[in-house]
Amino acid sequence: MADPSSPPPSSPFPLLLSSVTPFLLHARASANSFLSQYEPLALLVGPLLALIVARTLRSLIGVVQEQGLKATLLGIFMSCIKLVPAVKRHIDAEKQKVVDKMQSGGKSKREGWRTMLPALGLGNGVIDLLKEEKRNDVAWQGKCSGTVYIGGNECEGHFSLINEACSMFSHTNPLHLDVFQSVVRFEAEVVAMTAALLGSQEKASGGQVCGNMTSGGTESILLAVKTSRDYMKATKGITSPEMIIPVSAHSAYDKAAQYFNIKLWRVPVNKDFQADVKAIRRHINRNTILIVGSAPGFPHGIIDPIEELGALASSYNICFHVDLCLGGFVLPFACKLGYPIPTFDFSVKGVTSISVDVHKYGLAPKGTSIVLYRNHDIRKHQFVAVTEWSGGLYVSPTVAGSRPGGLIAGAWAAMMSLGQEGYLQNTKEIMEASKKIQRGVEEIQELFVVGKPDMTLVAFGSDFLDIFEVNDVMSSKGWHLNALQRPNSYLFSKSR
Repeated sequence: MADPSSPPPSSPFPLLLSSVTPFLLHARASANSFLSQYEPLALLVGPLLALIVARTLRSLIGVVQEQGLKATLLGIFMSCIKLVPAVKRHIDAEKQKVVDKMQSGGKSKREGWRTMLPALGLGNGVIDLLKEEKRNDVAWQGKCSGTVYIGGNECEGHFSLINEACSMFSHTNPLHLDVFQSVVRFEAEVVAMTAALLGSQEKASGGQVCGNMTSGGTESILLAVKTSRDYMKATKGITSPEMIIPVSAHSAYDKAAQYFNIKLWRVPVNKDFQADVKAIRRHINRNTILIVGSAPGFPHGIIDPIEELGALASSYNICFHVDLCLGGFVLPFACKLGYPIPTFDFSVKGVTSISVDVHKYGLAPKGTSIVLYRNHDIRKHQFVAVTEWSGGLYVSPTVAGSRPGGLIAGAWAAMMSLGQEGYLQNTKEIMEASKKIQRGVEEIQELFVVGKPDMTLVAFGSDFLDIFEVNDVMSSKGWHLNALQRPNSYLFSKSR
């Protein structure tokens, strides 16, 4: 036991401080002496410039990692060339030519267009005018890519059936659900039947898949992005949202980013023209709310690695939207027909929302699409509720308030009239047709097929020909295909 009468042991800290202080004073004096030869402004600006250079180098290294050294150097070279005054003037002049051509063309076409209501109504005579104007439309049957998905004539067969369904309910509006209970039921059944095609009956889906009908794929995507933004804000507190998409993703995501103030990152696809999972992972940060995959992507008809993207989204606890606008009414049936289709729906862990167009291969009237969510907890962030309006409580599930019930009835009629057997037969025919087109392109030496198309869309280009000139010639012969750009020099696609 220590002797209480003995003095306490001395602390080592005063000794340590007494030995360190002269060193610190000397270091301070040396630093001040060294820095005294520089202007104070230089000392202030120097670190800022160093920070800017460091951030620039970091961004440049990131670009090189994603695009490769050759593509990066080429991009820098082209940017520098465009700064040359003569080159810039030439580019501006060419742009102005295009603008002038578009404006002059539009003006000539608009000559004679009505600008005021007729003094006297035309009555039933207006039908004759409609028929006359319709004769000016392009003959789209069999020669228009990605435009009309229903074959035949508007006055017979399936086309006639959905037109009749639309006209029967043209006056209805599901906003008034207590009045038009029929279209409310039609919408619920269309959503449920579509969800069943996309994995809602699978145990892995969670059994709560829900959604709404929309006016088209763009609105479905807009709603999915808005819902993901608000869901991530509620669950993770993200107030500066960012989303990551491959360059092959639809331009509707750019629109959503502008509408909803979300920072958008577009990353390159891999050598197989699929979403690059590694590139997407590198862009994920604490503000990421959403990543995107397509099944298939419109430019090339190739399905992104949905399972890998789902696992990535799950690991970071962020939303994952699958764009099935083009494939939603083909891929489920192609699977049943034995085609090697990778998993793409709610059976994939991590998928939080899906968009699918009924007005494409669902063969419904134009203006019908569906947005689906894994559960109600996510979907509730899609709704807008206004409680303080003098007109009363206003709740709207989609971008539109009033919606055309006739289109909903037309979609319901299309699905009910065709059934599973009808869609299986249609899928068999269009898949066989697309494979035939692919084989035909591959037999032409000057052309190549882009990647390995998974579905009914085939993109092809050429290393020898200006494919845009080929497209112009085909247009002159009544074909209307979709001209594409990047990542290959010359690409265009033909769907169906």
